[in-house]
Amino acid sequence: MPTALITGATAGLGAAFARRLAADGFSLVLVARDEKRLVETADTLYHRYGVRADALAADLSAEEGVAAVEKRLREGVDLLVNNAGFAHTGAALDVPVEDEVTMLRVHCEAVLRLTMAALPAMRARGRGGVINVASVAAFFAHGTYSASKAWVVNFSESLAAQVPEPRVRVMALCPGFVRTEFHERAAIDTSGIPGFMWLSADRVAGAAMRDLARGLPVSVPDPRYKAIVGVSRYIPRGVVARVSALIGR
Repeated sequence: MPTALITGATAGLGAAFARRLAADGFSLVLVARDEKRLVETADTLYHRYGVRADALAADLSAEEGVAAVEKRLREGVDLLVNNAGFAHTGAALDVPVEDEVTMLRVHCEAVLRLTMAALPAMRARGRGGVINVASVAAFFAHGTYSASKAWVVNFSESLAAQVPEPRVRVMALCPGFVRTEFHERAAIDTSGIPGFMWLSADRVAGAAMRDLARGLPVSVPDPRYKAIVGVSRYIPRGVVARVSALIGR
């Protein structure tokens, strides 16, 4: 039975990946900060899908948390989903620098270290996959969040091109607005976002697994957002930055 480790697994897109992979017969290692909620999630998945679901409580903004997950990954998994992440309320210039550094630890350092911890065992077996959750925001310019997600895309594309084993795949997942707790936790006002721009977390997880199987280095899992990203590539970067600043998150 294959094993998948998912960070940020108790809510939103991480929980959607957990449901999808459990339904596909994966054993799960679920990672999040809230141990109580993590254990409840693991128990629910076990009883619903009959798969093993282990809870690994870890704060990926702290050294001990990242080290604990690295240790588990070195034992070997078939799929790693680096999903943990968050956003700040307000513009970058209004956010304390220490909070921005914490974001970079979770979005960049943890993704780097966990990916590098998982890949050696995958390469030794000649199979495996890493999905690094980025965002459509990676293709625009709006503070540390979009910058960190742009790093995730670049990092994932670079590794995808460098890993020689054809059945070991690294992919950046770049969804648009997904109906999860993400925006509520960050106190971001989403009232101005049209209903047709929202995506289902379960559909995004399903599209991600299909694109990983196809060997895509970057997945933008919806035709609407594919069009937005495609158009953005032909607009001068300065214009994109100014429009991003006007529109906000």
